[in-house]
Amino acid sequence: MLASHPVSPPATVTPKISMNVTTTFHGNVVQDIRIAKEAGFGGIELQSPKLYRYLDAGYAVETLPPLLDGLVVTGLGAVLDIERQGPAREEFLAEVRRMCSVAAAVGAPIVQLCTGPVDANVVKAHRAGLLAPDDPRYRGTLEMDEGEAVAVTAANVRDAADIAADHGLEVYLEPLAWARLNRCRHALQIIEAADRENVGIALDTWHFWTTGDTLAEVAALPRELIKAVHLSDGLDLDREHDVADQGLHRNVVIGGGAIPLQQWVEAVKSTGYDGWWVSEMFSDRANEHDPLVVATTMRNLLAILVS
Repeated sequence: MLASHPVSPPATVTPKISMNVTTTFHGNVVQDIRIAKEAGFGGIELQSPKLYRYLDAGYAVETLPPLLDGLVVTGLGAVLDIERQGPAREEFLAEVRRMCSVAAAVGAPIVQLCTGPVDANVVKAHRAGLLAPDDPRYRGTLEMDEGEAVAVTAANVRDAADIAADHGLEVYLEPLAWARLNRCRHALQIIEAADRENVGIALDTWHFWTTGDTLAEVAALPRELIKAVHLSDGLDLDREHDVADQGLHRNVVIGGGAIPLQQWVEAVKSTGYDGWWVSEMFSDRANEHDPLVVATTMRNLLAILVS
């Protein structure tokens, strides 16, 4: 449970700490920016549900830079289900174009791409043999072998990277823990097959730990491929039988779960990584608490972890 007063960070440490807006889950863009500043974050990672809600309400993207003054926009996310094919592939590329345009306008250097299907219930149905051929829900690469899944995903990532490059941007991959392509090795295979210099990894501790990726795999990553580190906690699960479910297995305050976060930080540091550390959290209890207390507590916890 979160305390009423946030813990104090080390006085002499100034690490690069960014707030993913899941940290202040129920806020809006304007509130999130204000709270990130008041909580002492140096950066903010904006996310599409809130960001597009703001823009779709009629606010111009040009209104954001003045609000963001004093914060670095460390990244923008996320384009989901990146392996889409057929007519849906053009929809994917249109989403990439929109996000890159917004990223360039707010000064974000990179946009996030996530493997799919984003709906974990589809994965559960597929694993249980209950996903009927006429089920209209998006299933992505669930029925492909690994090689084909990597190939079609890499082709989409290549085109997305080219769009990003036209805006002077990079892209970072986040393999979702329940998705068909969900492992560190899958990200590396996609990057190699995409063959673009501006593609890297968003290293999320929950996704990596939940799928069974190891500290040794993290420590072996080339430093230049790690574009951001999402520090997120999670709960134990049966990796052989459970489909990772964000609502169940990630529903915990950072620092209150089963992931040995300090070990993961040290593994990342061993690569020479010196980029942004990002708080990302999906905790029902935290979401109903004072968002400034939540954000300040998470900022100070990350400062302790990464110092």
